[in-house]
Amino acid sequence: MANTQNKKVIDAILSSSGAEASASKPRTTRRSRRVKGFGQKPSTQGSSLPELVMSAADVAALEAESEKKPAERRRSRRVSSRTRTSGSRRGVSVVDVEKDGIQKEVLTPEADYDLITPPPQRSRRRNYAKTSEGKKPTLRIIPLGGLNEIGKNLTVYEYGRDILIVDCGMGFPDADMLGVDLVIPDFTYLEKNKEKIRGIVITHGHEDHIGSIPYFLKKFGVDIPIYGARLTLGLIDGKLKEHGLSGKAKLIRFMPGDVIKLGAFTVEAIHVNHSIPDAMAFAITTPAGVVVHTGDFKVDYTPIEGKMIDLARFAELGKQGVLCLLSESTNAERPGYTDSERNVGRTLSALFQQAGDRRIIIATFSSNIHRIQQIVNLAAAHDRKVAVSGRSMVNVVTTAIELGYLNVPKDILIDADRIGHYTADRLVIITTGSQGEPMSALSRMAAGEHRKIQVTPGDFIIISANPIPGNEKHVTRVINDLLKLGAEVISKSMYEVHVSGHACQNELKLLMSLVKPKFFVPIHGEYKHLSEHASLARSMGIDPDHILLADLGQVIELTPDSMQLTGTVEAGRVFVDGYGVGDVGSVVLRDRKHLAQDGLIIVVVTIENESGAVVAGPDIVSRGFVYVRESEELMETARQLVKETLNECQQKEIREWSAIKIRIKDSLSSFIYKKTRRDPMILPIIMEI
Repeated sequence: MANTQNKKVIDAILSSSGAEASASKPRTTRRSRRVKGFGQKPSTQGSSLPELVMSAADVAALEAESEKKPAERRRSRRVSSRTRTSGSRRGVSVVDVEKDGIQKEVLTPEADYDLITPPPQRSRRRNYAKTSEGKKPTLRIIPLGGLNEIGKNLTVYEYGRDILIVDCGMGFPDADMLGVDLVIPDFTYLEKNKEKIRGIVITHGHEDHIGSIPYFLKKFGVDIPIYGARLTLGLIDGKLKEHGLSGKAKLIRFMPGDVIKLGAFTVEAIHVNHSIPDAMAFAITTPAGVVVHTGDFKVDYTPIEGKMIDLARFAELGKQGVLCLLSESTNAERPGYTDSERNVGRTLSALFQQAGDRRIIIATFSSNIHRIQQIVNLAAAHDRKVAVSGRSMVNVVTTAIELGYLNVPKDILIDADRIGHYTADRLVIITTGSQGEPMSALSRMAAGEHRKIQVTPGDFIIISANPIPGNEKHVTRVINDLLKLGAEVISKSMYEVHVSGHACQNELKLLMSLVKPKFFVPIHGEYKHLSEHASLARSMGIDPDHILLADLGQVIELTPDSMQLTGTVEAGRVFVDGYGVGDVGSVVLRDRKHLAQDGLIIVVVTIENESGAVVAGPDIVSRGFVYVRESEELMETARQLVKETLNECQQKEIREWSAIKIRIKDSLSSFIYKKTRRDPMILPIIMEI
């Protein structure tokens, strides 16, 4: 009886030892949703084992078993350390990152992004925050972009000594941001906590989610890993080439179904539908609970490429328990469902028939690869060649073809330089400019300034996009110019030539019903969108006290039982103007606006140093204020007024340049406003001899 009992004890000890070995070197199944065994603690149930009573025979048996087990464990470790590969390995280097103990694959310039990240290895040092006894784990969520605005998406997740960044996008300037090329998030808080950053995970490849990455890497260095899907990484690499960073950044493939460990965060990628392939949501597991971050999504039951959104996985997460849902709000005001992209294909097919033997020009978003694929398919069916115009369109199409996301039949695609070699009935031109951007290809065609393409009365032009709020006037101007040139223009108001890539109300409610979050934070939208999304959440039964409308820089603290705002960090907009980043602020914009509205007057005068007498001038130069030849009397009167002001300064022995300039500005400004009701910028220049 004792021997039988001892045998059970021996087996328990050996199995416990095997568990310890597997915990130190975890294995993964090929497509498991969780990295099995990772972070598991050795069994602690030894205290419940019965008292050990062993004979000499039992000891001999134990020693024999012990000699067998290590060999088996060594074989197991060799198997688990093998790296799975797929596709070409050309241009790939595998490096060990000691910070988290995770072996990662890093893309070099020649890589084709067809990689599978090796299984994570257990970290020797945990980065979890040290909490006092009884204190609940606290997760901090800090939005640095994407709230109360469209674009510039960047969300910070912070737990203890670890920071995870989701997306790093850019925004486009408003009409009053004169001369500004683009807008990026303020990275000040991240600069102060640089040592905590474990990595960036990207939901998809649109500019409002990846556009700031080059500026981020220039500020923080290229050692911070960036995780994204194949197409997303391809588009990021294209942007990095423009900034001289290609081949330097750590771009790591992260596909739907994959799981990565970054400090205190375990991130799972979930497939969603959007207007660009490889869009993903994230399930972020933290010590405080699971947070679902949707990114941009829609529910498309008949997508052009790939599968429909993984609703089953969202439902599984809902059953397991989700602490908080952060869901996009772009279309929260629109009832019903978003139409499938296939609807656009059917409309375009009818329009190709309607075009007859005319040349077809289609303007759409460069990143909408699904729509470009449908256009290419229709062109092939109608025996037409396809030319691509616009730098961003060329870059995206080239990347999509290289990575296999765009299937173009042989000899269909031609260079824009060869358009003149084909008759109108054999051409389709895909171009940028659907938003009426002043420097876009379609805008230059409408203005007659495009070097390779001239619009003619025989052209059939389709604008396959909806104007983004604020761009309506620009789009209308382009349409008017195209109509004046004799072309026929088709837009969304006439035919269903565009569908949104964002979820409408029923889809947003569907996701809430599946995820069943305890807390809810609407993201990605202006305040009206966030507010409407919050109303939808209340209608779905979520406790109003568990719904939070946040703003940029506000710190959201989450525990298993609570969500509250606990403070703010520095956040806002940083303007990029040419090569300058952050050197254009509110003062510069105010001066630019002043110049644009009222113009500039420059007063030049030369003064003798010792006596203070006027040697030359004053001369007055006007730019953007009045046409001098038609306002000679006004300008001469202004010159005499300045001369009197200078004589007065000489009589009162005022020699300080700053005091003289102030008197000139005050006297001249008052005079000009009285005569013209305008307030130009006045710039006195004093030269001393």
